Amino acid sequence: MTGAHGLPTDNRGAAASTLRRCAANAVAALATLARPARVHPRQAWPLSRQQLAIAAAVMIAMFLIGMTFIDPPTTNAARNLPHWVRSAFEEITDFGKSGWFLWPLGILFLAMAALPRNLLPRAAQLVLAAMMVRVGFLFVAIGAPSLFVTIVKRVIGRARPFVTGIADPFVFSPFKWSAAYAGLPSGHATTAFAVLAAFGCLWPRARTVLLIYALLIVASRIIVVAHYPTDVLAGALVGAAGVVMVRRYFALRRLGFSVGPDGALHQFPGPSLRRIKSVARELLS
Repeated sequence: MTGAHGLPTDNRGAAASTLRRCAANAVAALATLARPARVHPRQAWPLSRQQLAIAAAVMIAMFLIGMTFIDPPTTNAARNLPHWVRSAFEEITDFGKSGWFLWPLGILFLAMAALPRNLLPRAAQLVLAAMMVRVGFLFVAIGAPSLFVTIVKRVIGRARPFVTGIADPFVFSPFKWSAAYAGLPSGHATTAFAVLAAFGCLWPRARTVLLIYALLIVASRIIVVAHYPTDVLAGALVGAAGVVMVRRYFALRRLGFSVGPDGALHQFPGPSLRRIKSVARELLS
């Protein structure tokens, strides 16, 4: 039979069933992520409050020194680089946008949520669940710091280089929702170091390549005169720290990671490529 829009009725029913399954599994995944912590280590965080306060004081001092002695000369030097150098890095810097990672990860997660897992053997269901946890971790670990920075940078309102005609790193206009006053922290640097930390957690052997990517992105933001060095440093710190917090959140709920009694985090073994291929064959058959 053919439906009102010219589509076979059985095909429309299958599509509707797939959408319902995808929505139900996505909601179940969110519910799992929001569940209370299952692990309660003796030490809540690796650092004590006193250690955190000292680290914060040191970082503030470093930023003030960097803003005074590093930002102006570095930014002026970047502006005087040859045009071809800046043009090359303008191509590179585009790959620091979070959308390059969030869109593929989100689509992959929804695609796995739409799979008919009830037709798979128990072992294959566990493999699929482990894959969804890892994709979900990557999405949240990259997306959460990026969203945080998108809001905070506009609240801080630091002017980008040469907005006032000179490289003055002490120009601020808080709550000015303008791209010209959204310099601190750098969103591209946040994404780059979140990608480095998140993917590096799951695949440590890829850290060298990921580090090269992250350094190229943060360098590009300075070379194209979109940010001061302290902007990208702040973004890098937020990106890496955000992943650490997301990983701990997942670990307390035993999602892909676990927390030892001493507070140390451990990653659960992931499915091998052979098992992933086996699940794919079962789905295709």
